[in-house]
Amino acid sequence: MRAKIKVNGIVQGVGFRPFVYRIASRLGLKGYVLNLGDAGVEIEVEGEKRLIEQFLILLREQSPPLSIIDELQVHYDGDKQYHTFEIRKSRMEKRRGTSVIPPDIAICDECIGDMEREGRRHNYFFTTCTNCGPRFTIIERLPYDRCNTTMKPFDMCDDCHEEYTNPLDRRYHAQTIACTNCGPRIFLQQKKGTLEGEGAVWTAADLLLSGAILALKGVGGYHLSCVAEGDAVARLRRLLGRPSKPFAIMAKDMSMVEEIAVAGSEEKNLLESSIRPIVLLEKRQELPGVAPGFHNYGIMLPYTGLHVMLFKKIDRPLVMTSANLPGRPIMHTEQEISHIGADAILFYDREIHQRCDDSIMRVVGGEPLLIRRSRGFVPMAIEVTRPAAHIMALGAEENVTACLLRGRHAFLTQYVGHVQAPETREFLQQALAHMTALTDFTPEAMACDMHPHFFTTQHAQELAASRTIPLIQVQHHHAHIAAVMAEYGLQEAVGIAMDGFGYGDDGHAWGGEVMYATLSSYERLAHLQYHSLPGGDLATRYPLRMLAGILGDGAGEFLMERAHAFPHGEREAEVVLKMSKHAGLQTSSCGRLLDAVAAMLDLCHVMHYEGEPAMRLESLAKRGKNILELEPSVAHGVIETKTMVQHLFEHMGKERKEDLAYSAEEYVARALAEAALVNAENLGISSVAVAGGCAYNEHITMRIKEMVSQAGMQFYISRKVPCGDGGVSFGQAVVASEKMKE
Repeated sequence: MRAKIKVNGIVQGVGFRPFVYRIASRLGLKGYVLNLGDAGVEIEVEGEKRLIEQFLILLREQSPPLSIIDELQVHYDGDKQYHTFEIRKSRMEKRRGTSVIPPDIAICDECIGDMEREGRRHNYFFTTCTNCGPRFTIIERLPYDRCNTTMKPFDMCDDCHEEYTNPLDRRYHAQTIACTNCGPRIFLQQKKGTLEGEGAVWTAADLLLSGAILALKGVGGYHLSCVAEGDAVARLRRLLGRPSKPFAIMAKDMSMVEEIAVAGSEEKNLLESSIRPIVLLEKRQELPGVAPGFHNYGIMLPYTGLHVMLFKKIDRPLVMTSANLPGRPIMHTEQEISHIGADAILFYDREIHQRCDDSIMRVVGGEPLLIRRSRGFVPMAIEVTRPAAHIMALGAEENVTACLLRGRHAFLTQYVGHVQAPETREFLQQALAHMTALTDFTPEAMACDMHPHFFTTQHAQELAASRTIPLIQVQHHHAHIAAVMAEYGLQEAVGIAMDGFGYGDDGHAWGGEVMYATLSSYERLAHLQYHSLPGGDLATRYPLRMLAGILGDGAGEFLMERAHAFPHGEREAEVVLKMSKHAGLQTSSCGRLLDAVAAMLDLCHVMHYEGEPAMRLESLAKRGKNILELEPSVAHGVIETKTMVQHLFEHMGKERKEDLAYSAEEYVARALAEAALVNAENLGISSVAVAGGCAYNEHITMRIKEMVSQAGMQFYISRKVPCGDGGVSFGQAVVASEKMKE
C-alpha cells in the first residue's frame, strides 16, 4: 500500500525531514520526503497498512519540538515499488496551504556546548543547528533552502557539508550551518581600525567593561549596549536623546536575573523559552538610570552565540536597547548604524533580510500577556475557530502590525511601530509584501481603522482601489474586543476597551468604552465621561493639558506653578486654560484620564514616549492603598470621572501620592467593571472581554477580573496577540471577514 501525505504547519527548518526519514527507516517503509514551495512538506510512504498507520501516529506524537503540525492530508492508492526511503530536493511547485517558516529560535544548549569544546565551532559566534538559530529574518523566499536565504553567499566547507548531508546528524539540512572555516565572519569597527574574528568579540567585551557604548548586530537588527551602570547609561541616554525611557537589560543567566529582579515560575519559563522575549520583572535591586521611577525592568537572556561569548567576559547586566531613532524602525544594516555615534560597532557579514524587534511580555495574574509580538513569534500563525475570508488588515497608527487572515489562520507581521515617519511606512510596506509572499496570500478585502487621517487607512484605500476589492473600516475599540473574542471563539461578549485613542462614531476620541459586541457589530453601552482635549494631540504630549481639560479653572493655579513644563511657559498655560472651556475635541480615553492623574501627582508633565504617564502612575500605585471613599457613578451610560479627579486634587498634600495613585486606578477599574456587569446581566451575557493598552495595568485588570469572577461571569483577555494596538489588525481582519459573510 502507498500513502501520499501533505503536512501543513511549521515543518520547514525544524528538522522535520530527517525526523521523517528516521521513523520511515525504522519501520522499513520506502518512499521519499521533500519540502514544497508553500512551506509545507510532501511525503510518500509505501509498505504494509499497519506500518503506515503507525508511521502517521509517530508523525504526530514524536515530531520535532519546534515543529507544529496544523494539518495532515492523507491519500491512499496502489504500490509504486520504491526501493529506498530518501530525502529529495525541494520542489518549487506552488500549492495552497497554511504552512509557513518557523520564527527565529534562540541558541540551544547543544550548540552552546559545541562552542565550549575544541574544534571548528569553538567560540564561533554563529553556531547553530536544525533546532536553533535565525529563520524568519534570513529567508528571502520559499522553500526554506539555503539558496533562498542570506546564507547563500557562504559556501559550506567539507566538514559542514558532511554534517548537512547526513540524515542522522543534528545539522542535517540546517540551512544556517556554518563554522569558522566557512561561515559568516565577525568584525569590530573602531576609530583606530577594524578587528576580525574571535578577538573582535573579546575586545568588544573589554570596551563594554570600560564604559563604552557598543552597537551590536543581533538577529533582527542592531542593539545599542553598555554596562547597566550609571555613567555608561547616562552617556547612552544623551546619545539617543532618551532622558527617561526604560532600557531593556540582558542578563547572563537566571542567577544574574534573580540578583536584580523578582522572577516567578511563569516569568522564568518565558525567559528561558526558545523565544527569549524581554520580560517585565519587578525590581529587586536598583540599577541607576536603567528604569528610573519604575517598579520593574525589561529583562532578557542571551539568544545568540555572540551574546553567550560576551558574557564569558562580562559579569554584570548589559543594557540592550534597540538601535533606532524615535519613531523609526530598528536599524539593520551597517550603513544605517554607522551614523548612530556608538564608540564601536560589532557586526557580522551576513545580511538581515527582515528586521525584527525583540518581543516583550508581562505576566499578569499568573498569565503571560504579549506587549510586543515580534522576534520568536513571527511568522507563526494564530488559529481562529471560524473559517474566515481572505482579509488583509493594516492596523492603526501606533504599534502597528499588519494581519493576513485566511481560512482558520491569521498571520501577523513583525512589530513595525509608529507609522508617522516615512522610513516606518516603507518598513510596513516591505513587511507586508514579504509576509504576503511567504503565505502566497491574495486578499478578498482590505480592513483598516476608521480614522481618515491615519496612513494605514489611506494605504488600505489605495490597495483596495488598485486590486478592485472592498474596503472595510472597523471602529478601533470594536477591533480590540473582536481580537479577544476571535481568540476564544466567542460569538458575543460585553467588552471593556481601555485605551489611549480611537476614532469614535461621533467624531470624538474614544478610549474608555463598554460595548456589546459580536464579531460583525457592536453597540456602545457606556463610556468614561467626555473631557475636553485642549490642543488635540498636544494633550497627549503634555498631560497637564489633559488635567486642565478635566478640571478647567480649578487647576489654574496648579498649572501656572508648573508653566515651565510648557514650551511657551505661562503664556501657553493661560491659553490651555481658555481652550479647556471651548475645546471642540472631546475624549473618553482611559489612557488620557490616567495621564491627567499622573500629571497632577507630578509624575510626568512631558511625555517622552508612549504610555509614560500611565506607566509611572502604575509604578507609584504599587506601593499604595485605596483612600478614596467614592462610589462609581453611571448615568445614561456615562461613567462619571471628573468628581474622582477633583477628590484626588483636593487631597493633594494631605494624603500619600502612592495612595492617591492607587485610588485613581481602583476607581477606574471598579467603574468600568460595574458598568460592564450591569449591562451583561441585563443582556443575559456571561462573557466579559477586556482589551486595550491600559489592560497591561495589573492592578486595573486584576480588579476587573476579580469583580467579573465574583459575579459568576467569564473573564477574557488576549494571550496570543497584544492587548494594545499591536493586536488591532487581527481584530480588524476578523470583523471584516464576518462582514463579508453578511
